Amino acid sequence: QLQLVESGGGSVQPGESLRLSCTASGVTLENYAIGWFRQAAGQEREGVACIRRSSTDMTSYVDSVKGRFTISRDNAKNTVYLQMNSLKPEDTGVYYCVAADGRNWCSGVDYWGKGILVTVSS
Repeated sequence: QLQLVESGGGSVQPGESLRLSCTASGVTLENYAIGWFRQAAGQEREGVACIRRSSTDMTSYVDSVKGRFTISRDNAKNTVYLQMNSLKPEDTGVYYCVAADGRNWCSGVDYWGKGILVTVSS
């Protein structure tokens, strides 16, 4: 089974940046839509960003992060990244790497990482 392992989370001040990474094992990500969801305490998970299957430049973002977050993939490293700039307190939450098999976009998600905490405060 595909495994997704996130890294790069942490605690930062508003306006600062973080770069999340997610590395897959067990299968290549080339033909998977891959992306990131997040969940604040007591809230439903929401899709944050997605990069289309077999694409390096077709991306989608939730409105609240447009212009601040950038998703990218490196197929050679079997890794997806989320560059998060100008972070706000409302970005705080657990971020999950996701992969969707047989989907152009991040719907019908089949695989989830364990999640990594991002805290933006002060």
